[in-house]
Amino acid sequence: MRDSGVRGIRGLRRVGRPVAVTAALVVAGVAMSACSFSGGSDDDEGAEPTPGASRLDARTAAALDAVEKATDRAGSARVSSSSVMGDLLSMRTAGVLGWAGEPVGRLSITYTGGELAESMRALNSSSMEARLLPDAYYAKVGDKFAAQMHGKHWIRYAYDDLADLPGGSGTYLKDQLHNTAPVQPVKLLLASGDVRGAGTETVRGERTTRYSGTVEVAALADSALKDQLVQAGVTTETVDIWVNDQNLLVKKVERGELASGRMSSTAYYSAYGVKAAVAAPGGGDTVDFKDLLGNSEASSAPPG
Repeated sequence: MRDSGVRGIRGLRRVGRPVAVTAALVVAGVAMSACSFSGGSDDDEGAEPTPGASRLDARTAAALDAVEKATDRAGSARVSSSSVMGDLLSMRTAGVLGWAGEPVGRLSITYTGGELAESMRALNSSSMEARLLPDAYYAKVGDKFAAQMHGKHWIRYAYDDLADLPGGSGTYLKDQLHNTAPVQPVKLLLASGDVRGAGTETVRGERTTRYSGTVEVAALADSALKDQLVQAGVTTETVDIWVNDQNLLVKKVERGELASGRMSSTAYYSAYGVKAAVAAPGGGDTVDFKDLLGNSEASSAPPG
């Protein structure tokens, strides 16, 4: 992942079209449920160990490594989360995410506050359903929004089309949606080298072990991760995870300070291995994002 969810949202916000902002809002829901403020990447399979891991005690490093591996094997989970991105957006999400093979998912996203939530409320779309498939994702909008799209309620965003969006924001969105496994908080803790066991707690009926750490961006040895956080405007981030006896995340909390204000994200995971089959909505109620963007550009162009 190249940078933060906030940057991706702000990049599309500058496009100035509700359909483009909707793209970023869906991705924000996925990002804060599965990944982290800095995003993540599955491209490091087989890479060298995370530099910060060498500064951890062997027992903690082994425990976090076991969490990564168990999560990868599980392949899917139910997730519910609440997130705040400064004054820009706050939201709740719930649904199923899958990462065994191609990423898939179904999420309901409710925008509860912030500037972008107000914009969506004006279009009668303060909540949204999203479906992630291997080649595209779909966002369902309210009737008022649909009236601007010939009555169609679903927007299809092909991943390849997102790269055409300005400022690199589309490439960010495409990358983000290919990382649905909730392992990025673990990677952050490993990279920080500053992790401590914080005892055991019962979380939603499960006995868990808590791990806490502080990520000081300037001190990170992992240059790629450091660049991501610097671009996001993060100087310090705290990460807490709660892990059950199957080495699976039950809860994660992240907090950080950004230029747009304080960010926080709390997510809960359950039902690992749940069926995550997702189907595309009916074509008769779907419009393609690329067509909408092209029509908008044509209608706003000055007369020749």
